[in-house]
Amino acid sequence: MLHKMDDKSLILQVRQYLKHKKYLIFFDDVWQEDFSDQIEFAIPNNNKGCRIIITTRMMQVADFFKKSFLVHVHNLQLLTPNKAWELFCKKAFRFELGGHCPPELKFMSKEIVRKCKQLPLAIVAVSGLLSTKAKTVTEWKMVSQNLNLELGRNAHLSSLTKILSLSYDSLPYYLKPCILYFGIYPQDYSVNNKRLTRQWIAEGFIKCYERRTPEEVAEEYLSELIHRSLVQVSIVEGKVQTCQVHDLFWEVLIRKMKDLSFCHCVHDDGESIVVGSTRRLSISTNLNNVLKSTNNSHFRAIHVLEKGGSLENLMGKLCSQSSILKVLDIQGTSLNHIPKNLGSLFHLRYINLSYTNVQTLPKSVGELQNLETLDLRETLVHELPHEINKLEKLRNLLVRHSNYKGNYSLLGYTTGVRMQKGIKILTSLQNLYHVEVDHGGVDLIQEMKMLRQLRRLGLSQVRREHGNALCAAVAEMKHLEYLNISAISEDEIIDLNCISSPPQLLRLHLKARLQKLPDWIPELECLVKVRLSFSMLNYDPLQSLKNLPNLVSLCLWDNCYDGEIFHFQNGGFLKLMTLNLRCLYKVNSVVIDNGTLLSLEHLTLEKIPQLKAVPSGIKLMHKLKDIHVTDMPAEFVESFDPDKGQDYSIIKHVPLVFVRHSHGPNLFDYDIRTIHSSSKES
Repeated sequence: MLHKMDDKSLILQVRQYLKHKKYLIFFDDVWQEDFSDQIEFAIPNNNKGCRIIITTRMMQVADFFKKSFLVHVHNLQLLTPNKAWELFCKKAFRFELGGHCPPELKFMSKEIVRKCKQLPLAIVAVSGLLSTKAKTVTEWKMVSQNLNLELGRNAHLSSLTKILSLSYDSLPYYLKPCILYFGIYPQDYSVNNKRLTRQWIAEGFIKCYERRTPEEVAEEYLSELIHRSLVQVSIVEGKVQTCQVHDLFWEVLIRKMKDLSFCHCVHDDGESIVVGSTRRLSISTNLNNVLKSTNNSHFRAIHVLEKGGSLENLMGKLCSQSSILKVLDIQGTSLNHIPKNLGSLFHLRYINLSYTNVQTLPKSVGELQNLETLDLRETLVHELPHEINKLEKLRNLLVRHSNYKGNYSLLGYTTGVRMQKGIKILTSLQNLYHVEVDHGGVDLIQEMKMLRQLRRLGLSQVRREHGNALCAAVAEMKHLEYLNISAISEDEIIDLNCISSPPQLLRLHLKARLQKLPDWIPELECLVKVRLSFSMLNYDPLQSLKNLPNLVSLCLWDNCYDGEIFHFQNGGFLKLMTLNLRCLYKVNSVVIDNGTLLSLEHLTLEKIPQLKAVPSGIKLMHKLKDIHVTDMPAEFVESFDPDKGQDYSIIKHVPLVFVRHSHGPNLFDYDIRTIHSSSKES
């Protein structure tokens, strides 16, 4: 009867049936975003305390329901390690051993649970399979090592495979190549989100929309995959930093890539021959054997994720054979040299040489007229050839260097690269950091006025006489989200007060002596992070920063304040989650009013030699997750000793307190001990 009704008749029938009833309706695994629109008129609101329960993997489904219903969204979390272990044992040993894991299988069982990444669906499926196996280390080790094969052939895991495959199959067409890209990286590989989305753009996966940048659209694509619960992320200061897919879903993606000839992945030494017309190549093993048997002419993208092998031979072959190559990612490899004929890769849009030993770029780089991203971070390149300024399509020029091995420089570890005048041609640039402007002087900075699309700008070796030109250039950058300025020396006073407030600025790092804190900083309503170093301000900067409505991270470093007392007044810093105070040699008191910094989760106190007492306001910070104390006075550290410290009661509610003490000249030369709130000290 019901199946013969049209939609209108069916809606009326359902409404009439439910009209006077107290009902609970359950819809499982909803995929359609507008599902609420489809059921809204069929479900009466009769004020009888009725409820609707929806399960979905798509956040958009919940968002649509909010338009028509009063909604409570419960985001399912991964199991805790203990709960994951409990579930595994309950299922794997349900027919014997009383649900307990025998000692000889404990290590292997823990390894299998780790592969399931605390995902209930995966744990239930895999433990169900193991419940049918002999309870021997050899048998279980075989299952663990061949879990990808078991996914395809074992009945216990077939339902899991179908569910994961459905997650892929149900994606809109424009997201399928994006999610497949996670299979290019090795299992458990956590990829930087910017690296990933820039590769999507270079591959042509991103649609172009009027008034929206490809980067903005790519971020939306990634957000949609996250909302569909297909991508796991790490979030720092409210932004996605890295992402990866679950191990079992990665196995599904590998199968899909093979079926579609999307990418050939060489993950072990035994898999060396590349055949067919696969469009992409990913190498995460020694590449010498691969190179012997590979024709590179048909590849659109090559990713090398292993240091071993002769990278120079690879680069030589690519520059002579790979005329259609769009993406070349050799981050972190042992590459030392770039061939002079790099410019022959005319279609190249993305090249990642970061964390290699490359020292120079050939002049032929100017022939890469389609290049959009050039990533030279943490290489040995300190000067760019003038030909760089010919790359009119270049959107990302990333050239930062860090020195963590030598003694601490007063201006930090980060330096830039020298550029020639002519940069005004690069009007498509979205990201430019870091450039040493002392080499090009005022003329180079004045040319930056033409870079009106910049979202991120990092400048080092700034001099006092650059101030006016710098302010004028930044005033033209209406889309700027990140600004990092470092002076040429700790005594160089930089006047930045003439900058008109960049309305979209999210992050501000100033490493320079300031006569005063610029008036435009307190006006930045979007600002989420501030870092001040060497400012030598003669008044407490907290009074100017406390009312920034969206500030979540504040770093005050290296004598940014020339006074003795930091005062966090009641009513300020409502959203601050991270506070880092470091190398403040005159500060002897940090006052935190009761009811202040209630959102704080992470606190760092480092090298404040005059600070002897733990701020009492910490006691009321119930969201505080950790405190990092480094090279603080012995009196300060002893004051919160769990056994004899008079201030231990102030910090005892904090889950983790790390105490570090340097014992060498390098950044990571220190001893560390940990104080746990539950178990005192370890």
